Amino acid sequence: MSRWRLVLTIAACSTLLSPVFGQDRTRIGGDRDPVVLKINEFIAQGWSDNEVKASEVATDEEWLRRVYLDIVGHIPSAEQALAFIKDEDEQKRTKLVDKLLADPAYVRNMSTIWTNNCIGRGTPRRVSRTGMSKFFREVFARNRPWKDVVVDIITAEGHFEKNGEVNYILAQMQNNDEAVQLTAKTAQLFMGIQVQCTQCHNHPFNDWKQDQFWQLNTFFRQTAKVDHRRFDENTGRRVDDYSEVINRGGFDGKVNFEKRSGLMQVAYPIYFDREVELGKYVDDMNLREELAKFLVQPEVEGGAPLIAKSMVNRTWGHLFGYGFTRPVDDMGPHNAASHPELFEYLSLQFVESGYDVKKLIRWIANSDAYKLTSKFGETNEIDNPAAGETPLFSHMYIKSMQAEQLYNSLIVATNAHKAGKVDYDAAERRRNRWMQQFVTAFGTDENDEQTTFNGTIPQALMMMNGELVEDAVNLQSGSFLHSLLSGRGKAAEKVNTLYLAALTRKPSRMEINRVNKLVRGYPRGAEAAAWQDLFWALLNSNEFIFVH
Repeated sequence: MSRWRLVLTIAACSTLLSPVFGQDRTRIGGDRDPVVLKINEFIAQGWSDNEVKASEVATDEEWLRRVYLDIVGHIPSAEQALAFIKDEDEQKRTKLVDKLLADPAYVRNMSTIWTNNCIGRGTPRRVSRTGMSKFFREVFARNRPWKDVVVDIITAEGHFEKNGEVNYILAQMQNNDEAVQLTAKTAQLFMGIQVQCTQCHNHPFNDWKQDQFWQLNTFFRQTAKVDHRRFDENTGRRVDDYSEVINRGGFDGKVNFEKRSGLMQVAYPIYFDREVELGKYVDDMNLREELAKFLVQPEVEGGAPLIAKSMVNRTWGHLFGYGFTRPVDDMGPHNAASHPELFEYLSLQFVESGYDVKKLIRWIANSDAYKLTSKFGETNEIDNPAAGETPLFSHMYIKSMQAEQLYNSLIVATNAHKAGKVDYDAAERRRNRWMQQFVTAFGTDENDEQTTFNGTIPQALMMMNGELVEDAVNLQSGSFLHSLLSGRGKAAEKVNTLYLAALTRKPSRMEINRVNKLVRGYPRGAEAAAWQDLFWALLNSNEFIFVH
């Protein structure tokens, strides 16, 4: 039986993108946290103002799969899914959010996300991914205040593994460009504003001016990287050893830049309207430390600092697929927020909480909007950000899995890393090799790095024929299929388990009927191949690839 026929059969039965009409919203226990209630109030007001009716609450299966992917970076196992579905506690969703935030997988997931944010997936030369990852693991394991994390990264100095936070700066200083990339990336990643074009001219849409770019740039002009080499006794040659970030001397605190008119102008270290008082000896000052003091203060009296707003926007965007602005790193008066009052309120609450990232995620994940299904109907079909509309969050938006989510989910669903009883080191080598293949497949014509599975031909071929998926559907000892087929239970129960493992739900009656009909078409004695092809088809379905 053709695997393609199974894929098409499953796609025909899938309800992933089907609209839902006229259904009552399910009643489940809600979080009573005042911040969550306020989020619900703001979002509901947006629905009312725009005359839309929200979709129903997602089923346990749909919500469970989503919250696992968003918080810990992989789907739940079949056992975890079944246990949650059977749990009758009205507060089970709120309790699960807390449980996932306490899971070591949360630390791994957030560390991966922010390591990629800071240095990318393809590690730049003379940058230590190990050091950067170690820094973020400590950050999220201890739930350190986000403002302290940003300050540490901005002011980092020292050895790239002993002080892993320096790798952010090292990654931005690859081209000896007088800290231009470091300036632009810092504004984009931690302040949520795009200023890269203003190094040459005033921004065409927002209030950021050319002189402001160079004023921000002056804070980084003391920064330098030093690459150390050592003598290798085995080869008799000098080889790379380590890199470090230092503050160099000899900078007078001002930068000369050329206006579009051709006139030269001088920039001093100024953050918005706050100017550093330069002493007689600038070398006695650390300008990045001065910048850090400004970053934790609100730019507008009574408001939240940009580093708080940026993190809130990114976190909301991570959980919903769209932030309050599009993109999340281009905030400003030129790019109005979809819910300005909610955005400001949540940012201030984040500051009030002590920049508590776990609390921020907990608030958003427990909100009514996050609990909604991705299905939509006539009452909210206008809520379509993919078509350029302002997001109203009246239903969950479908997202593509990121590379790491896809890999980790395949592992959870299939136990592919255990197939053939591979030891830990071999499994890690296999993981790194597969991830590198995925990153390569995600490359664009401009050699940029994509982060999601978009269904390109190389990506599709890797999913259909790649090493990991082939390992996933084999029958070697230790694999999920081997354990399932060699265990007790009727065929119908095993089909249910297979669907739970791959899609976090049981098959519909129509799916069972169609699968049974197709599987009966296999030759006698080929039952194992039928199970393998069915599992392969589930893993290659849109429903597996997407977060919904």
